[in-house]
Amino acid sequence: MHSTTRIQIGAALGLAAAAFVHQRAWQAQRANPPAGKFTEVDGVRLHYLERGEGPPLVMLHGNGSMVQELALSGLFELAAARYRVIALDRPGYGYSQRPRDRWWGPQAQAALLHRMLAKIGVERPVLFGHSFGAMVAIAFALAYPSSTRGVVLASGYYFPTGRLEVPVMAAPALPLIGDLMRHTISPLIGRLTWPGMLKLMFSPAPVPRYFDAFPVWMTLRPSQLRAAAAEAALLIPSALTLRRKYAELETPAVIVAGAQDRYVDHRRHSVALHAMVPGSELLLSPRAGHMVHHVDPRRVLQAIEAAAR
Repeated sequence: MHSTTRIQIGAALGLAAAAFVHQRAWQAQRANPPAGKFTEVDGVRLHYLERGEGPPLVMLHGNGSMVQELALSGLFELAAARYRVIALDRPGYGYSQRPRDRWWGPQAQAALLHRMLAKIGVERPVLFGHSFGAMVAIAFALAYPSSTRGVVLASGYYFPTGRLEVPVMAAPALPLIGDLMRHTISPLIGRLTWPGMLKLMFSPAPVPRYFDAFPVWMTLRPSQLRAAAAEAALLIPSALTLRRKYAELETPAVIVAGAQDRYVDHRRHSVALHAMVPGSELLLSPRAGHMVHHVDPRRVLQAIEAAAR
């Protein structure tokens, strides 16, 4: 086969993949319109769900996720019976924007969140953060201790340990080649690996049937894949920066993890953070993995109440 013919075939396949990806992304957005409210902070439009009454509780999802994942968890409804719950689409996820003119590490997201909460009238919330969201929550508490009632850090990555998947996950954030990947092969690979990734996240518990309602193709849109890839690239540098400050944390902190987490080693992260943060509490769920707020929501609610007290 001539090289010209191969190029033509490759271009045709790329165009077909791009057309398929954009069609599925359009269908996903049409089937899942914004369910919450919008506010604009520093030129960034943010989407959030608000439910319940009482002391404020802010919930932050992990990498590659969005507010629908938090809303599907039993924790969301349990908490909304006692708290004013604000669940945020972090920048670049769901229907929140993520401008490309800055790096959106945990500290930058915490600063944006601080201004957002002031704008919508939320004072001294408890922050619940899951996975990468836990890094944002701890960055918030370190930067704004007087504005934080407490933090609940679930299944977080806190120290710069090796992650074999980071180079692969971060590739779609690269200039040019990453743009091409996000609009063609990355969403297709993501859809093929989705069942296995879910199994890993929930293991040893089965993936709950209600998770069929999660809009997979919303997470595979090129814009959201860029946010997830950028956060994968920032994971280790962010942990390097934050770890120097953990011992300075003044805010009441409850650290939660699944004792059978196969995605983030709870001993090297949650247990180690507990040893480093003065006065922190540690709650381990013996039957949960990474998705502890789905598998053991009452234990996580217990952690929220401890932080609130």
